[in-house]
Amino acid sequence: MTDLLDAKSLYDAIIAEFNRTVIGYDNEIKLVLAGLFARGHILLEGVPGIAKTTIAKGLAKALNLEEEKAFHRVQCTPDLMPTDIVGTLIYDPKKQDFRPHFGPVFANFLLVDEINRAVPRTQSALLQAMQEKEVTIGGTTYALNEPFFVIATQNPIEQEGTYPLPEAQLDRFVMKIKMGYPETLEDEIRVLDLHELRSTDPIEEFKAVVDDPKKMCEIQKTIAEKVTVPPMVKQYVADVVRYTRTREEVNWGASPRAGIFLMKSAKAYTACSGRNVVQVEDVESVACAVLNHRIILKSEMVIEGVKPEDVIKTVLEITRKTVTKSA
Repeated sequence: MTDLLDAKSLYDAIIAEFNRTVIGYDNEIKLVLAGLFARGHILLEGVPGIAKTTIAKGLAKALNLEEEKAFHRVQCTPDLMPTDIVGTLIYDPKKQDFRPHFGPVFANFLLVDEINRAVPRTQSALLQAMQEKEVTIGGTTYALNEPFFVIATQNPIEQEGTYPLPEAQLDRFVMKIKMGYPETLEDEIRVLDLHELRSTDPIEEFKAVVDDPKKMCEIQKTIAEKVTVPPMVKQYVADVVRYTRTREEVNWGASPRAGIFLMKSAKAYTACSGRNVVQVEDVESVACAVLNHRIILKSEMVIEGVKPEDVIKTVLEITRKTVTKSA
């Protein structure tokens, strides 16, 4: 029987593997794991060369999902077609009938590299898979494997040959995690030390920390059932989401689904921290990653350099004061 200690143990084991191979992204990795424990999909945004793909491949190894049928990788380009992801019907001359040819989405772990290089039509091929965990080919619906999750990456600075993700696609990601350069000189030097004498990528040394990938499903279920959200914290989540809709900088605020993802992510973050009761601080720890791609600013605010994160931080500060007073 899986309990919350198993969730914390799995988290600690994965972090231990990452500590040997990835330098300077401890918080980002914790957010990724919280998102996956919350049964969500992750969008990693950052310039090339900062370990986005390394994090995804490391997770596949740690969760024992690196086998061909369990882990698939799609490299997005403008000529990528929806059928290249989902699959299609092909004619079988022996049976004189069409049979399905399943695409790379039929895996436990799908890595979608540079998702914003795919045209909108191809991006939308993932909508049904990410939301309903099923795919329709030739009028027949097929269930995807369990566990199933997507990690997509995108480069925020390159504009030529890219297609911004529409709001409906962005909303399928429980978190959009923005990764920057290493913060300190010491981290930069540690990265050089890690690679100085190696002829292979450090990710090759990653070890599986679970025997059965289905363990992830058990962990997800345990967190959903055994981590509790006190009424005050639930009110805080609702107040944060509602307040984003009234800010003068915002055209469109967070939806009710955003509130659901915020609560579930906070529960997973709490479990990763070794606790079973969500605190306001847990909500604040995941709020920017959960909400930053769900808030649409007014054009004049964008021109002035205002970012969604700025609005979210202001909302958190004001809401916390309100909830604290009423508690």
